[in-house]
Amino acid sequence: MSTTLSLKIQTDPSELDRIFAAVEDLGEKESWPPDLVFRVNLALEELGLNIMNHGHDDDQGSHEIEIDLTSEADTLTIEIRDDGKPFDPLQDAPEPDLDSPVGVRTPGGLGVHLVRTMMDELSYRREQGKNHVTLVSRRA
Repeated sequence: MSTTLSLKIQTDPSELDRIFAAVEDLGEKESWPPDLVFRVNLALEELGLNIMNHGHDDDQGSHEIEIDLTSEADTLTIEIRDDGKPFDPLQDAPEPDLDSPVGVRTPGGLGVHLVRTMMDELSYRREQGKNHVTLVSRRA
């Protein structure tokens, strides 16, 4: 049996609290291990802030981000859709500098790197003018 949670949020950082609460609630209902709740929240925060901060060049107010979480017996699938500029995190994110001291590193790429290492699968496609990012994590 699977459970799906769908969220539509505005591109406003204050919406992150709503995401975190919904993920924690779903995790509790579905008996996720605490590290899965942490990884999901961190991945959604990193990708959500990237969309909010870099996805749009206009001043037309906020845009919408759609998030679907599907919890199944063995896996959790997260789908994120936004109407921002095309951005493939697998190809377009810079490689983070993991070797230099923090104070001298060039910004960029670390959040996507974290998401890639925390999730079991990450895929991207651009369809009907929207970015579609899919994350998969095994529950065990």
